[in-house]
Amino acid sequence: MSVWHEADEEIRRLRNELEGLQHGDGSWRFCFENGILTDAYMIIVLRTLELPYEALIRRLHDRIASEQQDNGAWKVYADEEEGNLSTTVDAYYALLYSGYSTKSDESMRKAARFIRSKGGLKQVRGVLTKVFLAATGQYPWPSSLIIPLEVLLLPPSFPISFYDFSGFGRVHLVPMLLMADRRFTIRTDATPDLSDLSGSGPVHDRTEDGTNSSSRISHQRLLDEIQSGLQQLAGLPGLLHERASAEAERYMLQRIEQDGTLYSYATSTLLMIMALIALGYEKRHPVITAAVQGLMTMVWSFDGRSHLQNSPSTIWDTALLSDALQRAGTSPDSPTIRRANAFLLTKQQHKLGDWSLRVAHPVPGGWGFSESNTINPDVDDSTAALRSIRQHALRDPAYRDAWNRGLQWVLSMQNKDGGWPAFERGSNNELLALLPIDGARAAAIDPSTADLTGRTLEFLGTAAGLGRGHAFVRRGVDWLIDNQEEDGSWYGRWGVCYLYGTWAALTGMTAVGIPHEHPSVHRAIAWLFSIQNADGGWGESCASDRLSRYMPLHASTPSQTAWALDALIAVHDKPLPSVDKGIRQLIAQLHKHDWTTRYPTGAGLPGIFYSNYHSYRYIWPLLALSHYVGKYAAQ
Repeated sequence: MSVWHEADEEIRRLRNELEGLQHGDGSWRFCFENGILTDAYMIIVLRTLELPYEALIRRLHDRIASEQQDNGAWKVYADEEEGNLSTTVDAYYALLYSGYSTKSDESMRKAARFIRSKGGLKQVRGVLTKVFLAATGQYPWPSSLIIPLEVLLLPPSFPISFYDFSGFGRVHLVPMLLMADRRFTIRTDATPDLSDLSGSGPVHDRTEDGTNSSSRISHQRLLDEIQSGLQQLAGLPGLLHERASAEAERYMLQRIEQDGTLYSYATSTLLMIMALIALGYEKRHPVITAAVQGLMTMVWSFDGRSHLQNSPSTIWDTALLSDALQRAGTSPDSPTIRRANAFLLTKQQHKLGDWSLRVAHPVPGGWGFSESNTINPDVDDSTAALRSIRQHALRDPAYRDAWNRGLQWVLSMQNKDGGWPAFERGSNNELLALLPIDGARAAAIDPSTADLTGRTLEFLGTAAGLGRGHAFVRRGVDWLIDNQEEDGSWYGRWGVCYLYGTWAALTGMTAVGIPHEHPSVHRAIAWLFSIQNADGGWGESCASDRLSRYMPLHASTPSQTAWALDALIAVHDKPLPSVDKGIRQLIAQLHKHDWTTRYPTGAGLPGIFYSNYHSYRYIWPLLALSHYVGKYAAQ
């Protein structure tokens, strides 16, 4: 059987399977699986609140315990060397806090030995690890978080203001600053004692490269800028502090979604619960109770274990799968696509959120990542939803209005440099990247990225029919050309990593009419071929994110193989032997279940937070196979 026929047959299988997995409301719901971080903090918070969720705590405990390595450590990704100290501390602390593991257990003894071998608690790098340890009396409050709470009062017109932080950074920073401001700690009878793991020497607030002197200089420069702004505020210091505290509380409460969560993120919600206790809220306060119930809706259970998803990916998965199925030949008028698009139409956002602060004439119209998200749209989800509803927008006035508002919202998010961010335009104040916090650059700012810019251009070219004759398209292309790596790749912020960015950039540039012969395209193609695995697939390690250079996984994964193939198909008019080999490898990957098919290819924070989208084994392979079959038509 020819490669084309094999691909066509696999498409039919995937279509049938996906149609059977669709829910009655038109959505697709897959697990958005992260590491053990959210599970660990959920146990800590539930025990702190002294809530009797024993069955859940036990299932969370069992999932964490199942991820422990032979050397006693936990890893953030499978090929991480030795283990991750912060993640191991999170796991060890949560397992003890649960009450279902004890220090005398051999598995816990091994974990303790690993922690001590890496210098103990004083050497942890993860800021969330430090915060939860500090809030429960195990660790001094990090000096990197000793930022005056009054920063919340600085107006956007100042050289630096609170709203210069990224939206996802702000909702995490506010509860952390509140707790740090009060040096808040809370202990219960269930709180473990980790003093035997404190380690020797001073506490290090380390940056990613571990250089403490440059960290202190950078932190001081940032503090100096903040203090300069604070000196311009009118009011007595005590009154300003009270206003700042009230503003922090108001900020959180005004961004609670209907499900009780803060901004629809589990991590920010868990921090908010602890911060509200620091403010004097009772453990059974209705806001805290509602937040816990909202977190419960994010729990995904399987095989007797449970996992707290950081933010369920329902909108993302539904939009991408609906579009992929349409590209695979499913009619827009089929019940499957009609149900999916009707669901998406109800999730378009109609509120002005923080994103509107830097837009001259803001009009809501984007989509968010999670079903409960109503005020925090993002560019990627919005273009995904717009791709899905495109055909219906041509005929139905309701969809046409949604399309027009969504398109205008996406265009309004373009940065001055020509690229697109994830959530908010203009969130690129480099001063904030100076915070001596692990992953500060990724967490504090939301600049233009190759993946968002490339994906937006691909949407504008294929779905909106726009090309380089439009100034915003031309500026986007120019941004990509200017930000290409020397080896021909592009770095992708929200996927792993250079494969993700290069796929997005190549498909985007091709969609708006950049020819195969263009030097940037030619260099990118050569790079993709140079890193193809012997089995025909592609695979990149999460270590690329931390090291800021391509690191091979030495194995192939379904989503990364699909990204590389999709990019190569976009720029070649005829199938190449190397592409055919890749297609056969991709099909083979779709029929196996091992560590390579579970490897996280979604990125959150470098070296800290990665995601295994359970939907990705369907979305990207179906897209690549459909483009292969549609373009090469049994050649």
